[in-house]
This record gives sequence, structure tokens and C-alpha cells, in this order.
Amino acid sequence: MPDAPSLSNSDSLVRDRTDDATRQMARLLEIMRRLRDPVTGCPWDIEQDFSTIAPYTIEEAYEVADAIARNEMGELEGELGDLLLQTVYHTQMGSEAGHFTFATVARSISDKMLARHPHVFGDESRDKTADQQTADWEKIKAAERSEKAQSRTLDGVAIGLPALLRAVKLQKRAARMGFDWPDVSNVLDKLVEEAREVTEARNQLSQSDLEEEIGDLLFVMANLARHLKVDPEAALRAANAKFTRRFNAIENELQVRGKTPAQSDLAEMDAIWNTIRAADREAKNT
Repeated sequence: MPDAPSLSNSDSLVRDRTDDATRQMARLLEIMRRLRDPVTGCPWDIEQDFSTIAPYTIEEAYEVADAIARNEMGELEGELGDLLLQTVYHTQMGSEAGHFTFATVARSISDKMLARHPHVFGDESRDKTADQQTADWEKIKAAERSEKAQSRTLDGVAIGLPALLRAVKLQKRAARMGFDWPDVSNVLDKLVEEAREVTEARNQLSQSDLEEEIGDLLFVMANLARHLKVDPEAALRAANAKFTRRFNAIENELQVRGKTPAQSDLAEMDAIWNTIRAADREAKNT
């Protein structure tokens, strides 16, 4: 862990504008320590615990991904800082409770990276394909899970992951054990089957049964994406962005016509949507 900065007061913390990474990391750690000080700290920060901060951690990770998707490097710098703050926040709380410190967390991930890259930091040859390196990575991870008494195939797939991402990870684990459809056509057949079940039984199913059927359908969609080597989370984010852009364009056109969406109807909005979609396709083909 970096040494605490030789700054005796808050004014010194504020005035530190060096670009030295070690000093700035220590500065951030000291800022968080003071925010959490039970006597002189911030009341809101003092009240927080792991469970209350965890949602912010997830949100900040998504904001990093969003800045990357939009290629906004200026924003990305700030978002990465926000995400780093989450690690510092959790490690400060861990230190207060005697669980771990920033130093032990950093040491742990450094040790893990060294162990998982023997072809870089050890004696193994770097002359491997990407697939071979991936297979070796999974073997090392499996050995790590075994040391943690995670003996079952699906042990260690985090419950808190986004549902689509977790579905793909579960499917990948099962596939490595041979539990997988051999061809994408089998997945498509299953997708049609699940969609038919929802369509035929939607008026007879209870709400809980309908939720189960929709879950099955989404799980197969994740499997289809995996077989086609598509990241379903990224695909859905792109679809969300496209929908947002197109609906905003509908509102813009309605505004030109002196209307709001509430003053329009489905037929008018759908016609505008189709015009926008056609323009998108033409732009894509040029």
C-alpha cells in the first residue's frame, strides 16, 4: 500500500496536483479515511456499509462501459475515477472491520495475475494460440475454485451478475463438461419451442408460470447468442440505444408537427418509426 501522503491538513490534500501515481493513490486513500472518520467525517459516508455501497459500485461499472461504448475518452477518465473510488470505499470499510486493506486487496489481485499468466511471468512458452491460453486460464481458475472447496461445475458464478451475463457464464461452464447442443440449429429449434409455449399458453398460465416460461425463453436467447459468439448484454445495450435514438427522433418529428407523443396515436408514431428505420437501413447500405 502506498505510504500516506505527507499532508498535514485538508488544504494540503486539496492543493496536491502532482501526477505521481503512488502519491495520488495515497491521497485518495487518505481522503476516504477522513470521510469515514467516526468523529470528524461525513455523516452520510459514515453510515454506509458494504450492502448500501454495492449498488453504486455496479452503477459506476456500467457508466464506465457506457463511456467506452460512446468512445468518450474525456468522460471515461472521470468514470474510471468513480469506479476506483468504489474499490477504495470497500477497502476502507474492510480495513475498519479488520477484514482486509487496500494493500492486501492489491496484493491479492497481483498474485492472481502472476499465477494466471505463467506464459508471461513464469517458465511456460508464450507460443500459444488464444484458444490454448483461454483453456489454460480456465484450468487455473478451476484449480483455484477447488482450493476454495467449490467442487461443482457451476460453483463460483456470481449470483449478482446481470442475468443475461450470468446465463452465458453458466452455459459456458456446463458446455465445458459436454452439456451443450452440438449445433446452433438445435438452439434455434429450442427457441421456437419455447416461444410457442409462451404463445399458446399465455392466457392459461398463472403469472408465476408465465414468468418461468419467459425466463426459459430468455435463457435460450442467451444460449443462441453464445453459439453465435455474440455478447447478449452488448447486443441488448445496442438495441436499447437504437430504440432511444429512434424514439427521440419520433418526438422531434412530432414537435415539428406541434404535437407531443400523448397528443399522437400509435398509427402516426409507427409511421414515423418506419420512416426512421428505412433511413437507418439506407445509411447502413451506403
